[in-house]
Amino acid sequence: MNPFDEIIPKFLTHLKAARQLSPHTIRNYSSDLHQFFHFTFPKDPSLNQVSKDEIRHYLSHLYQSKVGKRTVSRKLSALRSFYQYCLGQNLIEKNPFDAIDRPKQDQLLPKYLTKDEVDHFLALPPLDTYLGLRDRCILEVLYSSGLRVSELVGLNREDVDLKGRWIRVRGKGKKERTVPMTQSAVQWLKILQSHKHSPNKEKKAPIFLNRFGNRITTRSIDRLFEGYQIKSGLAVKITPHTLRHSIAAHLLEGGMDLKAISELLGHNSLSTTTIYTKVTSSHKEKVYSKAHPLMKKKKGR
Repeated sequence: MNPFDEIIPKFLTHLKAARQLSPHTIRNYSSDLHQFFHFTFPKDPSLNQVSKDEIRHYLSHLYQSKVGKRTVSRKLSALRSFYQYCLGQNLIEKNPFDAIDRPKQDQLLPKYLTKDEVDHFLALPPLDTYLGLRDRCILEVLYSSGLRVSELVGLNREDVDLKGRWIRVRGKGKKERTVPMTQSAVQWLKILQSHKHSPNKEKKAPIFLNRFGNRITTRSIDRLFEGYQIKSGLAVKITPHTLRHSIAAHLLEGGMDLKAISELLGHNSLSTTTIYTKVTSSHKEKVYSKAHPLMKKKKGR
């Protein structure tokens, strides 16, 4: 019997219980582990057989297959965590991945919309239908409060205080935080909740529903964005995370300090939020290059 058929499910159960990782992350970890073991041990797998050379051979295979550095880093993290778990279970004597360095990441600056582009995008949903009003509310709340899609779809009526203009959000690791809303988002939510087709007004009822009256899913919101992306005519790819990046950049440009933005977005570390300082600096450099008269002359030479 393949030893990994028994150990991997136990490890994944441990991840779900101890680290409270999302189902999506656990699926990725499972895929990463099986891919590595099928590649490295096509015949007789054993926990103690993994050498540094075999790991490097696997990494070389990934790079030759054009796998991105971020994905490689995730796969290494899954494998390192798995072997650390096995070490804790006294199944192995050492973690072979401790000797492997993480790939150096190319720091990609997040894309974000200008304020005019946000206004244009938010105005796209038709307002003559209940679903159109729902879509406008979804876009307003995402941009207003910088929510993740998973946080948005989990909202119930009791999580929103329209009078106080705040939302109780359940973030990663089931951590709760309270975030403010703009007056615009509040007004659209009032219109949606008072609509004659708003089906359920109980406190525990989800705020955002699909066309069948059930809680909307993250995949449905992805499709919603794909449709409005085409309708917008904007060249930049727009996802729910684009709005999250946009509000972070706009708040920073408006003078909000990094710690406050970090708390709003639910980042575990302030270092995660510092990427937006580079985004806004990059934007300012582009504006400067286009606007400064001496820069224009230099380009014309």
